[in-house]
Amino acid sequence: MRIRLAPVAAAVMFLSSIGVTPALAATVSAQDTMFVKAAHQGNLAEIAAGEDAQKHATTECVEKVGRVLVRDHTKLDTDVKMLAGKLRITLPGSPTAEQEKQLAAVRAKAGTPAYDAAWLKAQEAAHTATLALIDRELSAGQNAEVKAAARSARPVVAMHLDMVRGGVCHAGKDASKVHAGTGGQLAADDGSLSLAGVASLAGGGLLATCGAVWVLRNRRRSADQP
Repeated sequence: MRIRLAPVAAAVMFLSSIGVTPALAATVSAQDTMFVKAAHQGNLAEIAAGEDAQKHATTECVEKVGRVLVRDHTKLDTDVKMLAGKLRITLPGSPTAEQEKQLAAVRAKAGTPAYDAAWLKAQEAAHTATLALIDRELSAGQNAEVKAAARSARPVVAMHLDMVRGGVCHAGKDASKVHAGTGGQLAADDGSLSLAGVASLAGGGLLATCGAVWVLRNRRRSADQP
């Protein structure tokens, strides 16, 4: 009795690869593209606001929150830029005109207690809007990696909002831990997988194939024995 191994191995490999196809073929919707661009502009605006606070704030608390914004949004934007490059999304070169206008209005109060109050109020509004942007992507986005990036950014943005909530400075809310740069490693809500998931499935498929070949080879040897 002889068993042909090559066709069986090929069939096993094909079946094991079916699970990764949706992740590889995931499309980038208009919602996904809008989110990536808006997230980048939001990061640029928060970095600029954080740098401005370090120059013009009159309280140590607001100064510290400004440093946190620069630290965290710089890391988050690195992730966004890598994702945009992978998905071939062209990013804007600056914050929106409205974001720049808001910062200019706050900066006009530089060096006075009014600056700190205006800065905190502006940051509360900005981070509330960013959370809404993230939640919209999580509910309406289609691309697994974009949704994963949004999901990983959400707790960071929520922490920032807690630091300025009610227009009151709470620098102690800083958790000092930002898990940016993990967007491509998370699974999406729709069950599809990111690149890490693809690698995992591919590895599993290879193991399954090798195992099947080993079993069939042993069976062939047993069948050939008298």
